[in-house]
Formats: sequence, C-alpha cells, structure tokens
Amino acid sequence: MLVAVYYNNQDIRLEERPVPKIKTGELLVKVLASGICGTDLMQWYRAKSAPRVLGHEIAGEIVESKSKKFKIGSRVFVSHHVPCNTCKYCRSGNHTACEQLHKGNYEPGGYSEFIRVPRENVELGTYVLPKNISYPEAAMIEPLACAIRSQRMIGMDKGQLVLVLGSGVSGLLNICLAKLKGAKVVATDIDGYRLKKAKEFGADRVVDARVKLKIKADRIIVCTGAQEAAKSAFDYIDRKGVILFFAIPERNIEVPIVDFWRNEITAASSYGAAPLDLAEAIKLIKDRKVDVKSMITHTLALKDIQEAFKIAASPKDALKVVLVP
Repeated sequence: MLVAVYYNNQDIRLEERPVPKIKTGELLVKVLASGICGTDLMQWYRAKSAPRVLGHEIAGEIVESKSKKFKIGSRVFVSHHVPCNTCKYCRSGNHTACEQLHKGNYEPGGYSEFIRVPRENVELGTYVLPKNISYPEAAMIEPLACAIRSQRMIGMDKGQLVLVLGSGVSGLLNICLAKLKGAKVVATDIDGYRLKKAKEFGADRVVDARVKLKIKADRIIVCTGAQEAAKSAFDYIDRKGVILFFAIPERNIEVPIVDFWRNEITAASSYGAAPLDLAEAIKLIKDRKVDVKSMITHTLALKDIQEAFKIAASPKDALKVVLVP
C-alpha cells in the first residue's frame, strides 16, 4: 500500500509498505478521506517525532473485520485517540487527559491507503456514518468535535461576546458553534479571504487582526499559532473572562500577571476530543447544523500530499484540504 512518511513540511516521502495484518477484535479500513490538520503543519511540533506517518482525521470503508461489532463494507469514521474510561481523569469527565488517549493510535496513520484499527479504537472510537455524510465531510468530524469540547470546557452561553482570533478552519468551526449557542461573535485574521469566510459562516463582525480592537470579550478563543494573537488575548479579555488556547504559539508568552490576578481572568487550553464530543459532531453534521462541506476547499490524491501541504499552509483561497483516493 502507499503511505506518506513525514520528515518535515517540505519533505514528505511516498513509500510502499505491506497492508497491516489485523488481530482478533480489530478492523482493516480503506482510507477514503483524510484531512490535513493545522497541527500537522506545525513543523516545530511534528518534526520531533519524525519520520512518521501522520494523519488523524479519517473516514473509510471496512475491508476486513475481526470484530463482532462491525461488518465488511460499513462506512465508518475512526478516531485515532480513545480514552480508557476507567482512570481518574475519565471518571471525572476529563477524558482528553487520559494517558491511553495520548498514547493510542491506529496503524500506521491516516496518510496511507489502509489503517489497522486496534481493539480499543474499535470499541470506543469507531462510528458508522449516516448515509447523508460523505467521506470528505466525515474527515471533519474530529476537528468539529475538538471545537465542541473546547466550548464545553469554557461555558459558552447565549448573549456572551466571543472573540475568535484566527479565521482558519478551527476558527470557523468555533464561530459556527458559538452562534448556535446564541453568542455574539467578533472574528479576526490578517487575510481578507478568511475574514470574508468568517462573515459567511456567521461572525457578527470581522476585523483585520492588525487593527487594535476596542472591546472586552467574555470569551476569547485563540485559533492561530501567531505569537501576537496569543499576547493580544490578554488585552481584549473582560473581567472574569476566559481565554481558551485552541491553538498555541511556538514560544512561551508573557502573562500580565497583575491584570490576570486583579480581573480574575481564566486561561484554559483544550486538546483533542472525547467520544461524547465525536457523537455530537456527527449529529451536527448529519442534521446540517454546521456546514463542514463548504469549508473543504481542496481535495487531492494521497500521491499529491506534498502539494496538499503547500496549499494547506497558505491562507490564499484555502481552508480545509482533504486527501482522497
């Protein structure tokens, strides 16, 4: 089978490998859509574990099953990370802090023609797709679920003023979810195309990120790795407000500790998604509450992954890039 091995953003090598063998309780899935995540573009983060096969936003068809739960031919979304549901984090509802969730994965990665789904991922992270969700749309389940979890963590509510810093795909997903909850949303970016898309997806106001804002937001969601955006969040947060780092900068930032203390600001982070969030994401896409299809601007073949990475790294007329057969 064909796999794409990541060394760095400019060096992704196509290789032929044997199709994985599956054991009792496992599945072999033919990958029919695999999304390129913003975290895959974070070379400073990904290169540490290179060489490896990346890709964790996949959907496909079961071509071999040694599980009683799933049949050959079923259309599925498969989560790469699943919790154990027994540790102290899982028992308290903090599934994304679970050690198993951070260690587990499918083999070899989503940027390949087939994946072996381990038993734990079969039991807790494999979902049969509704008929009206296409494979490319299903590749958006995981990123939408991550946004769902992030907003669950910070208590998004009707009437709040929400500032979304960065209007790439993660920003657009957070805009859609905040609007569903009845919030007023201001979105920023430095790219005109993305600001236009933020408006199309429901932002009440869009502003060039280089322009100083005169607002105090109840909730701020940082959806860009830009250093200045992370720093500016502390300028725009209201008293008792919450800053959520959905994306993170490469370097540490300085916290204005006196304001942080005096104004009782909360800074939070969000990593990944739990089964509850994935199930909700599937329902929102199925019910057409979030239009993920319109966020997919490019589909390319796995063999063209180097070009796909180049497109995904550029904001020019590009939002979500999905690899398909």
